[in-house]
Amino acid sequence: MPVKIDYVGSQLILPKIECDCGMPHDVPDIDIYIGSNIVKDCVEFIGKRNFGRNAVLVADNITYPLAGELVERLLTQAGYHISLCLLEREGVLEPDEAALGEILYAMERQTDFLIAVGSGSINDLTRYVAVMTGKPFVSVGTAASMDGYTSVVSPLLNKGLKVHKPGVYPKVLICDLEIMRNAPLPMSISGFGDVLGKYIAIADWRLGRIINDEPYCPVSVDIVSQALQKCVDNMDGIKGQTTEGIQSLIEALILSGLTILMIGNTRPVASMEHNMAHYWEMMQLVRKVTPPSHGTAVGVATGYMIKFFEEFLSRDFAKVDLEKVKQNRLPHEERKKLILEKYGPQFGSAIIKENPEDFLTWEEQERRIKRVIDREAEIRRELEFLPTWSQVKAIFERLGAPLTAADIGLSDSQLYDALAFGKDYRSRYTVAKTADELGILDEIVQKVLGAYKGC
Repeated sequence: MPVKIDYVGSQLILPKIECDCGMPHDVPDIDIYIGSNIVKDCVEFIGKRNFGRNAVLVADNITYPLAGELVERLLTQAGYHISLCLLEREGVLEPDEAALGEILYAMERQTDFLIAVGSGSINDLTRYVAVMTGKPFVSVGTAASMDGYTSVVSPLLNKGLKVHKPGVYPKVLICDLEIMRNAPLPMSISGFGDVLGKYIAIADWRLGRIINDEPYCPVSVDIVSQALQKCVDNMDGIKGQTTEGIQSLIEALILSGLTILMIGNTRPVASMEHNMAHYWEMMQLVRKVTPPSHGTAVGVATGYMIKFFEEFLSRDFAKVDLEKVKQNRLPHEERKKLILEKYGPQFGSAIIKENPEDFLTWEEQERRIKRVIDREAEIRRELEFLPTWSQVKAIFERLGAPLTAADIGLSDSQLYDALAFGKDYRSRYTVAKTADELGILDEIVQKVLGAYKGC
């Protein structure tokens, strides 16, 4: 039964979750407001929570005139004491040590809560400071560019290297559609790319359930699927940045993010497509090159992975030669060397340490191969929901979104490595792991690369 989404005024009412999947389902303590010209009501929304009267408002030189200045003025007029932390940058705001330090310097002993005015980096910085100081925070979104508004993880930079730190979700989230639809179109395309990646997340999760008996929540999948379909149905509105189009996009992003809070991990919304995006980001940062925006990279990676699934499903699994696969297995030490080579010593060492279960015994690999063969019909049935590569390609062209790795400034070698080694980023089960365990990974990667020639 589809999960129903309702509003009372501009407040989104979270659906009641009834599910017998056996996984824990937490109800997040968050007030979400979506509507046109609702920033002016921020005093009412925040006041309901009784956080206190002293806040640090975090914005940058782009988001402050968009919404931060108005929020500061309205709260000040209502008797709040606001300490402004204005992160002024000539270029892109990086979520690094300097920015964290500025926020901490703006805080006072009597600070009761924080307010993030912005999208990705500003929210990531604020949520980390919030969890480390034990203060609640409010988010005033300025673009429908990512699904991290309700995240509990903060992707940050430490000496130029990407790290993931703990965070908390905002207690109040305000999404003013008039502000969001006037954000630059590439930000909305980035948000759409983040949503499109849910095709791969769902498909990989279904594979994990079939091959490894992984816990699986159909309600979470239903919520994400509805959000995804709503976005696809409103492509023209998203491209035209109409109120309805941007509302469908931000709803999809928020609802996808809420499934993370529901089950306590990112399985419903992130898999191999996110691994590839993270790999590209890490490699660009190591080279001191500005990486593509997260959602845009996820969208591009999704296209490649849709083609990967097509090639994977074109194989006859019953023809897998177990003896040949066994003979060609990489010894653990050789695999470790490859990970260190492709990810670098710092990232590679962390990956090896954090994912010991990825170094399978032959007995476990053989079990997985036999499960693929025995349950081939179920695998094909469970993956029928995936669109074709031609359909996804048409979506990118209709939106005017980047399609290839080259479109977002990546080299052929970075593309190959992400497809072939992105599976190693985390232990989460993916179709790339399936292909690797069947001994057909490189064959499929080459077919995918060939399909993109001339795009």
